[in-house]
Amino acid sequence: MLGPQSSLVMYDEEYQRILLLLEKLLRESNSKVIFLVDKNGQLIAATGETANLDTTSLASLTAGNIAATGGLAKLIGEKEFSILFHEGEKDNLHISIIGGRVILVVIFDQRSSLGLVRLRVKKASSNLAIVFEDLVKKTEEEASNNTASPFAEITDDDIDSLFN
Repeated sequence: MLGPQSSLVMYDEEYQRILLLLEKLLRESNSKVIFLVDKNGQLIAATGETANLDTTSLASLTAGNIAATGGLAKLIGEKEFSILFHEGEKDNLHISIIGGRVILVVIFDQRSSLGLVRLRVKKASSNLAIVFEDLVKKTEEEASNNTASPFAEITDDDIDSLFN
């Protein structure tokens, strides 16, 4: 099995499954925005009121937040903190790690509650974990079927002649 830091190829079928699960979570938790980030800070998917958000920065800062709290966890003898919650004046962030691989971020306001968000995130997390398990299997199968890269035969001379 691929480790948590291994890169996955995102196939359209799995991406659509992820997007449907995020949209369902958005509705059922009455949240404003939901996004999914890999542990390197790359945005995987987002849904909700994203128009006025810098999702790229949010994604990288969230990954940094997870890394920092992971350091805190280790200092006190924990493996990691799998759920983080930040409460603001207007908006709140619920951050959770799914399958040790990706980070789910839910932004919600007074239209929802922490209890409702936690309940809905728990169910969505197990469904998302299944999608990522399928993705790992598919990635491994593709890798074993395509051992040779289609670019393996291209030489530096070929590239030079193409641009000359």
